[in-house]
Amino acid sequence: MDWTAPTPLDYFAALVAEDDSLSLTEAAIAVAQADDPGLDTQGVLADLDRLAARLKARLPQDASALQRLRALHRYFFQELGFAGNVNDFYNPANSHVHEVLATRRGIPISLAVIYLELAAQVGLKAQGLSFPGHFLVKLSLPLGDAVVDPLTGQSLSRGELEERLEPYLDAGEGLGFEAAGRVGDPLALFLKPAPPREIVARMLRNLASIHRHEGDLPRLLQVQQRLVLLQPEEWDWRRDRGETLAQLGQTEAAIADLREYLRRVPQASDRGRITARLEALLDAGPPRWH
Repeated sequence: MDWTAPTPLDYFAALVAEDDSLSLTEAAIAVAQADDPGLDTQGVLADLDRLAARLKARLPQDASALQRLRALHRYFFQELGFAGNVNDFYNPANSHVHEVLATRRGIPISLAVIYLELAAQVGLKAQGLSFPGHFLVKLSLPLGDAVVDPLTGQSLSRGELEERLEPYLDAGEGLGFEAAGRVGDPLALFLKPAPPREIVARMLRNLASIHRHEGDLPRLLQVQQRLVLLQPEEWDWRRDRGETLAQLGQTEAAIADLREYLRRVPQASDRGRITARLEALLDAGPPRWH
């Protein structure tokens, strides 16, 4: 019998295997194991439970949704002091839930993960919104929905949301708009709740962008491994991982990824470049060790 302990990558794979059992909070915490394999995710969950218990103890059982929301905002933004890490926004730690819990500083999506967990534990219906440029939270309240900025707790009006969206509508590309800027309501597209899988993917994409910019290929690869597990049919992740593997000298694995990408995306706009990259790897053969 094999008693080998699962690796952090095995653990992440198990967490994200099925949508029905995918816990946003636990999977988001586990993202940090790419950098800290020994991170005790259950301990972080227990820390969150303790924060939630302190808040729940202050609320009468018959507290209204509005009372719960006001108490949550006082607790989260004033007493605990959660806020954006404006002086070090691109630090990978801002995407690590356990470090955001320790420092009370993060980016919108990591703050939102903590906010969503506390909101759920006090009986509020809150969901994440994968808004372009700035992750938001939507709360379902008796008098209607409210959209909140997890950096500040500010409730955003429709006009403010449209103003935030406008630069991305102008940019157009990459958002899947087609003619959304001219037909229908483009804002409505971004007020639909994001499923946990998409939220975790956005956290990983943020980290991938940082590591790529810094040229930190080993850390980039760890993030790409998780993106492939999380969204196995997003073939761009397979391509990106293949290119990173090639740069790291892991030729056989790189060839397998690039071949799979070309097989799965026969009409890819970058097919010529990837084919040339694959042929170069095949011609070069395995790396020589001196």
